[in-house]
Amino acid sequence: MSVKALVDDAETKQITNSNFRSWILELKHAVYDAEDLLDKIATEALRRKMESQDQNAVEQSLINQAHILLLEVNCGREKAFQRPPATSMVDDSRVYGRDVEKEEILRLLNPQSLTETRIDVIPIVGMGGLGKTTLAQLIYNDSRVDDWFEIKAWVCVFEEFDAFNVTKTLLEEFTRGHDGSHSLNQLQIQIMEKLSGKKYLIVMDYVWNKNYVDWEELRIPFNYGAQNNKIIGTTCNESVASVMRFMRTVPTYRLEILSNDDCCKLFARHAFVVKQAP
Repeated sequence: MSVKALVDDAETKQITNSNFRSWILELKHAVYDAEDLLDKIATEALRRKMESQDQNAVEQSLINQAHILLLEVNCGREKAFQRPPATSMVDDSRVYGRDVEKEEILRLLNPQSLTETRIDVIPIVGMGGLGKTTLAQLIYNDSRVDDWFEIKAWVCVFEEFDAFNVTKTLLEEFTRGHDGSHSLNQLQIQIMEKLSGKKYLIVMDYVWNKNYVDWEELRIPFNYGAQNNKIIGTTCNESVASVMRFMRTVPTYRLEILSNDDCCKLFARHAFVVKQAP
């Protein structure tokens, strides 16, 4: 079934999944954008026949537009078919590739690698299924992280983002306990006391929220830590990465696909699993 046919078919049916309906709407807009982009490419191809000048800048612009469009469609699909929340645990033996990417981000986390700022936000952006969460897990569990930071927390954010729930989850991560408070103010005071004078790392996985006001409300207690604190956020949405720049942010880390060799290893791992005898 073509993308346009999928959209038309979905619109004629009573779909109750709100995330799926939202994705179909985004996909519909993406189809229109794709048609506009194809028109631009056709126009550019015609102009090329009439001109012989260098078109590198135009080519790059069209490629960038196509990349953004693909990312938006994939991001919407990932949102529609929401996966279960991931924990910070990871089995290194089942991970292929990403050694280079892991070391690159660890260099950004190294307190000696950046200027003396209070907080740095590192957004990891890429289409669904590339391994953003796995990469964050590898980093979170690296022994060097425990040497660099006095305290750390992992929170899976999801679409139902609000400052109260995220703050509550962070506090429970920091304290390794359950908090029954129903006051955002009290939660933020406790986080402020927990972070005061300490160097911390926070990983926010699966971030969707683009509301600047929510992020402004969330960030308040983060300012009470020591210098060189780090926040890693994984998302497939470039707009989310931009909104996360509520504090000094290093350039967005764009995760690319695995190499062919690593893809083959990963496929073989899942396709040719030998079952253990009982």
